[in-house]
Amino acid sequence: MPNDVLTVHGGAPLRGEIKVRGAKNLVSKAMVATLLGDTPSRLYDVPRVRDVEVVRGLLELHGVRVSDDGNGAFVFDPANVGTATADEINVHAGSSRIPILFCGPLLHRLGHAFIPELGGCHIGDRPIDFHLAALRQFGAVVDKTAGGLHLTAPSGLHGTKFELPYPSVGATEQVLLTGVRAEGVTELRNAAVEPEIVDLICVLQKMGAVIKVHTDRVIEIEGVPSLRGYSHRPITDRLEAASWACAALATGGDITVRGARQVDMMTFLNVFTTVGGAFEVHDSPVDGGIRFFHPGGELRALAIETDVHPGFMTDWQQPLVVALTQARGLSIVHETVYERRLGYTDALNTMGATIQVYRDCLGGTPCRFGRRNFQHSAVIAGPSKLHAADLVIPDLRGGFSHLIAALAAEGTSHVFGVSLINRGYEDFDAKLADLGARAERG
Repeated sequence: MPNDVLTVHGGAPLRGEIKVRGAKNLVSKAMVATLLGDTPSRLYDVPRVRDVEVVRGLLELHGVRVSDDGNGAFVFDPANVGTATADEINVHAGSSRIPILFCGPLLHRLGHAFIPELGGCHIGDRPIDFHLAALRQFGAVVDKTAGGLHLTAPSGLHGTKFELPYPSVGATEQVLLTGVRAEGVTELRNAAVEPEIVDLICVLQKMGAVIKVHTDRVIEIEGVPSLRGYSHRPITDRLEAASWACAALATGGDITVRGARQVDMMTFLNVFTTVGGAFEVHDSPVDGGIRFFHPGGELRALAIETDVHPGFMTDWQQPLVVALTQARGLSIVHETVYERRLGYTDALNTMGATIQVYRDCLGGTPCRFGRRNFQHSAVIAGPSKLHAADLVIPDLRGGFSHLIAALAAEGTSHVFGVSLINRGYEDFDAKLADLGARAERG
């Protein structure tokens, strides 16, 4: 469709100022948490992205009254939570994977839940086995059908001890949203500890939950019989902030990202500096943020591995690789979180990049994808002169990387499927315009 195509006239540096709002990966989960409260909840700085629309629709299907002021402030009233039909849930869920997190809260409120077949970006195996194993240990009964999963809790949900084979963010969120009202104490080992997880814990604590975060990725949850609503301003989106930072680097630009927080991006900032980028932190409580800019001179190649927090985020990898195509020398990227996340590099090669992908673990340590026939390491030779091309967006983060490449390339590119970027980047068309990009729909 014409409105799903972005025509990009590249070759000019991006310069200017934009603002990021609440982190998509926290806001959507905080919205699900409103099901657990007995009184209304208020969430501020909510971005206008597709995932928020999906969760809002699912909440409203289940009887939650949702209102917003048009400026990012939402109120959720769970007084009349009820059952939604499987067909309605399927229609509203679309390709989102968030519905799996409704399981625990709906089991507590209604005693049953339905979860449709899950979608999401095609970046590797993203099983829900960890979620289901945890829910079963809490006491849930899971029946698989052709249309999805039907869950019940005949004897209620009870605290448990559970250790994740891998520190999955989604499974950690599942345990938190389920354990806070389960009878007894829940202990989760090998938990994810991303800033968005910590912020979700803050939300639940405001609701009356008792959650202790111990060392060595151990979270202890003391179940309570009821929870109240909350009022919360989420952390800002460090994923979006890093994407714009890489756009500044790849185009030789200068972008100030209002709302970006140093404390959430320390690992990224170290890498950004190592490559040859520069940044300035503005700590003002009113208009604070981080200025990211290319200081001149050549960018430097590096070797990096993605990892769970506090490592280098997998969602930072794709935009960084675009910048690495402009660095002198051989850069190595070892992807250890999602095994099929390097597929977007094919399009970069058609634009003039020189990127080779390998099945071997080219980082400092072997990972769980080694010797399993997954092309999860990349070698980027640079600098490469990028030229315009027709691009089809494969997934959310890879798609934004394609957009950065089009902005850095000489000539006019056509980027197809840009609606997928709306899943995680608010008003990106307007932000591009604010940064001086020459891009228009159709």
